Amino acid sequence: MADDEKNFSAEEREAMKEAAADKRKSRSRARKTPEDVRAEGLADLEAAIAKLPDAGDRELSAALHDLVSEVAPELVPRTYYGMPAWGKDGKVLCFFQPASKFKARYGTFGFEPISNLDDGTMWPTAYALLDLSASNRTLLSERIRLAAS
Repeated sequence: MADDEKNFSAEEREAMKEAAADKRKSRSRARKTPEDVRAEGLADLEAAIAKLPDAGDRELSAALHDLVSEVAPELVPRTYYGMPAWGKDGKVLCFFQPASKFKARYGTFGFEPISNLDDGTMWPTAYALLDLSASNRTLLSERIRLAAS
């Protein structure tokens, strides 16, 4: 058994492979037009959603994509460790980690450090998410808008 098989779960090894693929795609995007980058990123995001094993994760991921596209259309769809994500200036700004990704009981909508969320000396950077209810949509819309500003 290889060392990485002893130290990392199957899910973690898969995430590392997906991160390497994301990095390779990111390097190739530097030579493409913004329109091509957006189209390729959208195709990657839609493929990532389609291959999710849980129907609830697929539905929630698609709903989050619609929300992010509505609130911050300037963000570019992409993947991040094989998960649905949205970026700005070539970097991931926010992402959705489906519950099935690491066999968790809830998905996580998170923000990366480039997000403009700073508020004093402490602020939330991730939200556990089971459903995109009206109140959840409102809260996340505000956070996405602020993060992208």
